[in-house]
Amino acid sequence: MKRRTVVIVGGGPGGLASAMLLAHKGFRVTLLEKEPEVGGRSGAVTLGDYRFDIGSTLLLMKFILDEIFAGVGKRPEDYLQFAPLDPMYRLDFKERSLTLSSRFEENLREIERVFPGNAAGYRRFARDEQRRLERLYPCLQQSFSSPLSLLRPSVLGALPHVGLFSSVFDEMGRYFDHDDLKMALSFQTAYLGMAPWDCPGGFAIIPYVEHAYGIYHVMGGLNQICLAMKHIATEFGAEIRTGTAVEQVLVNGRRCTGVRLADGSTLAADEVVIASDFAWSMERLFAPGVLRTWTPQRLARKRYSCSTFMLYLGLDTIYPTPHHNFIFADDYRREMSALFTDGGLSDDVSLYVCNPSVTDPGLAPPGHSALYVLALVANNAAAIDWETQRERFYAHVLDRLEQRAGLHGLREHIREERVITPQDWEERLHIYRGAAFNLAHSLDQLLYVRPRNRFDEFDNCYLAGGGTSPGSGFPTILESARITSNLLCAAHGLPIAPPEALPHNVFSGGASAA
Repeated sequence: MKRRTVVIVGGGPGGLASAMLLAHKGFRVTLLEKEPEVGGRSGAVTLGDYRFDIGSTLLLMKFILDEIFAGVGKRPEDYLQFAPLDPMYRLDFKERSLTLSSRFEENLREIERVFPGNAAGYRRFARDEQRRLERLYPCLQQSFSSPLSLLRPSVLGALPHVGLFSSVFDEMGRYFDHDDLKMALSFQTAYLGMAPWDCPGGFAIIPYVEHAYGIYHVMGGLNQICLAMKHIATEFGAEIRTGTAVEQVLVNGRRCTGVRLADGSTLAADEVVIASDFAWSMERLFAPGVLRTWTPQRLARKRYSCSTFMLYLGLDTIYPTPHHNFIFADDYRREMSALFTDGGLSDDVSLYVCNPSVTDPGLAPPGHSALYVLALVANNAAAIDWETQRERFYAHVLDRLEQRAGLHGLREHIREERVITPQDWEERLHIYRGAAFNLAHSLDQLLYVRPRNRFDEFDNCYLAGGGTSPGSGFPTILESARITSNLLCAAHGLPIAPPEALPHNVFSGGASAA
């Protein structure tokens, strides 16, 4: 049988996992990445002798990564070193701090210490969210190619658990009586670029997954997973071409015939997988008038996640702050309202501080550290002039780090630094509106109404990444690649493995441990 050629646009985790899976199945795969190295938003920033992850810094749902590698006969541990983090992170509120673990009894004691009377609620949280996860997990493994796909028994069984009329914060209110504790179990909506009050209640499974399955640091940074997938894909014959920008996807009627590169050359393809930022790709990679559904007007009407203000600091010291530290604004709700409703910059800003050098000293020279700082900010639909606000906000973030994170004398220790603003996300990294977490995960932009893994505009075009099902976030992007690769294999009569069941966990409070 003739080997079918597949061109993949974008070398982030979705594109790389697709390249690995499809090359293993015998497709002739060419992956095109505009940057000098693969990774996309999950790539690396190197500043002198300091190395940082660009975006995601922690690995959730490692079992999905294990399954993706097993699908090509590999083990992640043969390429990567993983460090389970326990405690997982510290949460600093205005008047108290909370340190959470992946050990149920430890969390019970900590919650009761900081929030007396809430241990029983934590038991209910663990029991109920395990049940919700068991119902919703199959929906993360499926494609939704037509409205009829919503009538599958697994989907209908999941509907009562989606939280159609509640938010994640509302769900936490069923378990806990203190707003700070509710926040400690709902701030994870930030992984989706949404506020806890707006994110559908079904996403309450995210904090539960953290607690029940733990979080991991990948030695060298999460970007090392992308490099490992690149290596495996090339082992199976895929061609990975970095520094190669795609200018346009070429079409003929209902078929994509290949791509034209920025240097004017063309590359023919039997199948095309678009794994670059969805909305940016729809706006920039097709000739005007070609797309009938995803027009510029429709793209502009969609809801998008927030963006991020990133700070990468190479320091000549190592602060004793935890590996992961979340510092909440004094008035978190007001800050989120300004971000998502008004689009303004709040001086009362929350910060995520990643200090991986306490776990992984190889990221910086001896005695030094690579400090990563993230603040959620509005995407570029907001009227923020980052040319004028960049330095002011940068200085303000440093002040907050010294005052709230205990990083005293921080400025004196900075040896290397880089800032990424929403403007940079859009202009340099080609992310629509700088929305770092892609299309928002509102109910009207999930499942069938999210851009589909088999792209409906063309017969031989597929999507992978955060802009398609099941959504953004590193493990779900890997899952999107698996769904897409299975669809492509099925279209050519190649065998595919059925989805894996949700792994058993030993989290003492979960229903599975009952």
